[in-house]
Amino acid sequence: MIEENLELLTTESRNKSSMQIDTAAALDILRIMNEQDQLVALAVKEVLPEIEAAVQYVFESFKKGGRLIYLGAGTSGRLGVLDAVECPPTFSTDPEMVQGLMAGGEGAFLKAVEGAEDNLELGVTDLKDLELTENDTVIGIAASGRTPYVIGALRYARSIGAKTVALSCNKNAAISKEADQAIEVIVGPEVLTGSTRLKSGTAHKMILNMISTSSMILIGKAYENLMVDVKVSNLKLKERAIGIIRKITGVSYEVALETLEKADLQVKTAIVMLKVETTKEEAEKLLEEANGYVKMAIQNVEK
Repeated sequence: MIEENLELLTTESRNKSSMQIDTAAALDILRIMNEQDQLVALAVKEVLPEIEAAVQYVFESFKKGGRLIYLGAGTSGRLGVLDAVECPPTFSTDPEMVQGLMAGGEGAFLKAVEGAEDNLELGVTDLKDLELTENDTVIGIAASGRTPYVIGALRYARSIGAKTVALSCNKNAAISKEADQAIEVIVGPEVLTGSTRLKSGTAHKMILNMISTSSMILIGKAYENLMVDVKVSNLKLKERAIGIIRKITGVSYEVALETLEKADLQVKTAIVMLKVETTKEEAEKLLEEANGYVKMAIQNVEK
């Protein structure tokens, strides 16, 4: 049990801008919340160097065949799970590559599991169940910065040589001491005191999006600013894939559709097929030689 005076934490302090919010009209409540939300992006800007360090850890893990593991309790855990599950459709990644763990298990995503976050050993057990290795990167998320589930998990991850990141919203957070890199994004007191699903949650979602997206771009999941590794799993995504192919190659809708289907719905392959005027098999070979980077695969032929 970690003893701490919660009132000393920024996330638990009272926001002077919302002291009378209980008697405010709906529009005034919204204005207060909106004004406070505008401070979040500025707070994130202050910790960009720390976020960059986390991205480098994840990038190196991916290059070694390792994984990105998020873990947390409550809102923090849900945000990690949300970011993880959005990676396969966005970047065609294996579901194992980016994973989210919650104190209390998958069921805790929909319904809180009381007391799970207070268990130091539970995070260790969850990481052992994933067969964590030194090639992985673990990002522990806790707005308060003091969640025992996260502390235990980070200690274990670090002990076996995995890279560790602690993401919180308080200075000198307890979890920061357990990680190779701390990200303490100070968004200030919440509109509703202690409700860290508000500004803290928004800041953490922004940062997790930045970490996963940047890491995916670095391993070749983008061409210019287009998602060339989008997974074509439904009609909307197929149309998006066709649009991406057309933007890069300038071909007609019909040609883009035909090539995408010849490429077994692999957008990268279709782009290289059209840009280099080659077969599916040759395009796949070029991409393999270029480690999956579309622009490099095309340039290697043009040389």
